[in-house]
Amino acid sequence: MTAAPASAAIGAPRIALIAVVVAGAALTAALHFGGAPDLAVFLVGAVSLGGLAWIVSFATEAIGERFGPAVTGVLQSTLGNLPELFVVLFALSAGEIVVAQTSILGSLFANALLVLGMTLVVGARRAPDGVMRFGSRLPNDTATLLLLAVFIIVILGVSDQIGDRASRHAEAISIVGAIVLLVVYAVWVISYLRGGGEHQEPAPEEPSAGRSRLGLAPAVALLTVAAVGAALVSDYFVDSIDGTAEDLGLSRAFIGLVIIAIAGNAVEHVVGVVLAAKGKSELAVSVVKNSVAQIAAFLFPALVLLSLFFDPSLTFVTSPVYVGALALTAIAVWQITGDGAALEFEGYALIGLYAVLATLAFYE
Repeated sequence: MTAAPASAAIGAPRIALIAVVVAGAALTAALHFGGAPDLAVFLVGAVSLGGLAWIVSFATEAIGERFGPAVTGVLQSTLGNLPELFVVLFALSAGEIVVAQTSILGSLFANALLVLGMTLVVGARRAPDGVMRFGSRLPNDTATLLLLAVFIIVILGVSDQIGDRASRHAEAISIVGAIVLLVVYAVWVISYLRGGGEHQEPAPEEPSAGRSRLGLAPAVALLTVAAVGAALVSDYFVDSIDGTAEDLGLSRAFIGLVIIAIAGNAVEHVVGVVLAAKGKSELAVSVVKNSVAQIAAFLFPALVLLSLFFDPSLTFVTSPVYVGALALTAIAVWQITGDGAALEFEGYALIGLYAVLATLAFYE
């Protein structure tokens, strides 16, 4: 256990900021239920998500100082992915299968390309020699889980395109694939947590200027409240997107793949970048890569099984262009992070891939 640095200290300014964030979330709910224009809910909700993401970042760092990157990454990813879970379930209950599927795919792309890319850029700039270094086990494990998920998506996508006999049983194959992914993920996460990841570089202790450090129980409580708040605000935010997007002339693919994905992953955006900026490369990469692994091998298959209670249900069958994008994303992420080191331009490369994909979705 390392000593908690000043970053984990909580004082009057932080308490005041937390209160402002909570007030912003409450205002979002008031606007939503008060019948305010969609654009107003959209803007206030976006700011509230950013504030809630900061609270998650702060609480995650406090927990990370006690348990290291392995447990913290899994915990934060689980709570941080709650918005995606609620967004897809709400979309499925409304019969919005396109929005549901593109939302989960968009979350995967946003985390693996945009969020990870930003984290690598900031981390490389923070490193004295311009190289962000982290353990190689998690990136390689994540690549394996992502490739397994992509394998299922690719074979179902090809089967659907050529119209073979198996394509008539896409739902049954998706159910089997979902179970396989969940079992493999469970085996991996147990072994990963038992091993404690690889290592955590201890942060040098800094003076806390008289502020009290955030204890473990308050940190966990704060993290849970912020994550649940992010899920609820995401619901109000997403509910306002259709009206806002209609006014702006945006496609449904762009709504799911870009807008909802970025809003739902605001937590990972802030956490990964903030931790990387503070030189905590191991924890920063752990948070982002755990989120990628969870979306691909836990959240997506879990939603496939949960969708059986809705009509229509969710399957792994998707558009050929996104099948190709997923396969290339898995390869790019493995190639860039598999050696446990990343340069600034490699982070920009991932961001560039996301920019091209977002542009394609804009014209869908």
